Amino acid sequence: MRENLHRFFRAARGAGVDVSPAESIDAMRAVAQVGISDRAVLRDALLLTLAKSQDEKLALGDCFDLFFSQPEPRQEQPEAAGEDDAAQGEDQPPSAGSASEAGEGQPSQGLGPLAQMLLSQDRNAIAAAIASASGAASLSDIRYSTQRGIFSSRILDAMGLQRLRDDLDQLTATNPSLAERLRAALDALREAVRDTVSQGLALYAREEAENLRNEILRNAPLARIERRQVAEMRALIRQIARRLRERYSKPRKRQRRGHLDVRRTLRRNAAWGGVPFLTAWKRKHRDRPKIVALCDVSGSVAQVSDFFLLLIHSLHEVVDDVRSFAFSSHLIEVSEILETKSPEEAMSEIMSKVGFGSSDYGASLVDFEKEFMSALTPQTTVIVLGDARSNNLDPRADILRRISERSKRLVWLNPEGRLAWGFGDSEMPRYATFCSVVRQCATAQQLERAVSDIVATYQ
Repeated sequence: MRENLHRFFRAARGAGVDVSPAESIDAMRAVAQVGISDRAVLRDALLLTLAKSQDEKLALGDCFDLFFSQPEPRQEQPEAAGEDDAAQGEDQPPSAGSASEAGEGQPSQGLGPLAQMLLSQDRNAIAAAIASASGAASLSDIRYSTQRGIFSSRILDAMGLQRLRDDLDQLTATNPSLAERLRAALDALREAVRDTVSQGLALYAREEAENLRNEILRNAPLARIERRQVAEMRALIRQIARRLRERYSKPRKRQRRGHLDVRRTLRRNAAWGGVPFLTAWKRKHRDRPKIVALCDVSGSVAQVSDFFLLLIHSLHEVVDDVRSFAFSSHLIEVSEILETKSPEEAMSEIMSKVGFGSSDYGASLVDFEKEFMSALTPQTTVIVLGDARSNNLDPRADILRRISERSKRLVWLNPEGRLAWGFGDSEMPRYATFCSVVRQCATAQQLERAVSDIVATYQ
């Protein structure tokens, strides 16, 4: 059962449930207390110890039902069963010897274990043998549907298929009726093994399939994401944000506490013989980090800005102060909208107010200078996401220069390819003069790297 639980934890992780080593230990202790005889109690114990949200509870319940649903081999009845077979008790399956006697009277003592098991039609023994062979064949390593045949063959080989074939050849010559029964039982066994492999694929291939799908999404152009992929991309952006929070939150906590000052600690505790009852810490002053994000939400880059704003506001645990602004032909602050509403509701409201218009960078920079320039301090990092295409209107690069002078850094993330910068109505070369960092940011992977580099400077 211990090995089965380890495989179940692996399947649960593939289903999207985070199972830490400590949680797996708690779950195994709970199982040791409640036992495994009552399937409902076992299910409740695992859900209580592993699920941390309603979504995880549902996913874990489905995973449990699939994991512990053991496919049973089809039971084949012989065409010419003797009356003695029908008279046997329900609690005692017919033996291999009696099964052979139903044929032409040839003994079955010389048959291999698998042949005798199949002829006895002992479902429990067959199911246990399939489970044991699945472990020997490392079924939990299955990742792709094309591997079904390989793992089915491995399981059958581990059960003794080669010896069974020899037995079939022998019985075909000496007892054709019994050979036919054994051949039918083998077909049922193959079907049960295929069901077991399909079950393993459903359990263990989820994580690999999700990783492959995420890798494709990470490198797909954000501006060309299909409508059906928007929800998946938003989930991926949330994963990126969670990963960045985990990466950078702990160092910030250590930095707030500082490093132990050994000399001051020893002096302070001299009265207690140097036992450090009172500690002293070296603290390095750090400016309070602030981010101001200006996002172009005009028609050409609206979808990219959607994901960018979602990522920025998911990082509130890393950066203390984030203010976000959206613009096309004019600029508004959207911080409160993003913080108080769901992503779908927030983007719908932002787009209804300022989105999908023709971009006018000059007018939007004028709006920012008039109303929000006071938000900039020497500790502020300003991030602009946009293609810098101003429809041949005045770009007001002078305002961008003043923004750069008032802030710590000015970072421009452009969703267009570098070869397009400076052509047509693109003002990117002129704006780049006043930027600390200019980067292409067309995919989720590039977006993650850019934001990671920005946040890392605060650590």
